[in-house]
Amino acid sequence: MDQYSLDDSDMHIRLRGAWEQVLRRLAPEVSPAWFERFLKPLQAVELADGVVTLAAPGRFVCEWVRDKYVHTLQDMLGDELGEPVSISLQAEPRERSAPSMPASAVVSAPVPADEHRFKLIDRYTFDTFVVGQSNRLAFAGAQSVAKEPGGKYNPLFIYGSSGLGKTHLLHAIAREILHRDSRYPLVYVSAQQFAEQFVHALQNNRIEQFRRSQRNVGVWLVDDIQFIAGKDKTQEEVFHTFNYLHSLGKQIVICSDRAPRELHLLDERLRSRFEAGLVADIQPPDTETRCAIVLSKAKQEGIEIATEVAMHLAENVPGNIRILEGALTKLAAQASVEEVPISLELSSRIIEQYYKNRAFQKPDFDQIVDAVSRHFKISIEEIKGVSRKAPIVHARHIAVFITRELTGDSWKHIGSLFGDRDHTSMMHGYQKISEMMIRDRELRSSVKQLIRNLYPEA
Repeated sequence: MDQYSLDDSDMHIRLRGAWEQVLRRLAPEVSPAWFERFLKPLQAVELADGVVTLAAPGRFVCEWVRDKYVHTLQDMLGDELGEPVSISLQAEPRERSAPSMPASAVVSAPVPADEHRFKLIDRYTFDTFVVGQSNRLAFAGAQSVAKEPGGKYNPLFIYGSSGLGKTHLLHAIAREILHRDSRYPLVYVSAQQFAEQFVHALQNNRIEQFRRSQRNVGVWLVDDIQFIAGKDKTQEEVFHTFNYLHSLGKQIVICSDRAPRELHLLDERLRSRFEAGLVADIQPPDTETRCAIVLSKAKQEGIEIATEVAMHLAENVPGNIRILEGALTKLAAQASVEEVPISLELSSRIIEQYYKNRAFQKPDFDQIVDAVSRHFKISIEEIKGVSRKAPIVHARHIAVFITRELTGDSWKHIGSLFGDRDHTSMMHGYQKISEMMIRDRELRSSVKQLIRNLYPEA
């Protein structure tokens, strides 16, 4: 989780970010006079061996906090830091330039994201997001949300396969909002983080603190919502959090690897709510957009590359945008090692060495079923099994379709791979998906992306 992955050199940023969140949660619960006089002036100065040292401006404030709020602060800080802590209060006179800097200003402008429990990625901005036909609607929706949270598109649901820019847009939204107001109550959380923190709160009787941390916000950004599929209690908590925030007009942005209707193991109540606002997909970019992405990345990294070389990469490197950017990095590194400029010849050599031979190697049946299993969060055994539950049958039919498309095996052989099923059932599954893909653009996109991702990516 982002707030727990910082190394020791970032301890102060982590601690101060947690302290800012504690102050933000306390503000509405304490009288304004008490908050301004006793709590706001406190400074979190050190975290060592499970002990948080708080500096108070004078002995009177120190004693008042110790008598009335030390246990509350201890619980809240432990909740924000993700580990039990004790508090050591120190009375220190305000000297030097400290008197003019309240605790709330400690982690302001340069890295405002730290006070919001995650670190903004510098390169993820609206300016660096390359817009094409494949992502235009998602980009426009994200910009609208950033300009007016809780306004036109609420919720905003963005979906697409890995490596196409969903997380980029989430960070861009957060950056735009925090640029205008570094104190804006905003939470970015992955669904996996949400689930883990929820379980931790249940285990430690801190469910109310957890709920406040997710609900006392103006914008709620949730990444990879598909992670909670099949987790009933977590889904219930997401459902109530969604309803609470939406009823107050708070902005909700959710990202997923597939459309709401394809989240078959998700509660129908959640799926219907996700579809209530703007649902925008991000498709794999066309060749021109891929070329523009290479040129944009090169500019960010200070790499000199001709347009024809960028186009050559875009046309010949298989896989998603991360793979394409990785190819650019390999190319730049090789040029640096050989002390030569980046050229078409060098580009061809890199592609031949790292991508060409692997790009056309067909995946086998086990790889296909594994990919479908991971995509739909349905076990391989269930896909190959006899269950007639709708989500499992749907995943099985897609696995049949892709197997036939990629391997060209006979229906009899494919039937044997799926547990000695009759060849007519295999044909039926294939035909059903073929017909659905004609009518359902989202399904067509998902199947195409599954096929693309099945090819090895160096």
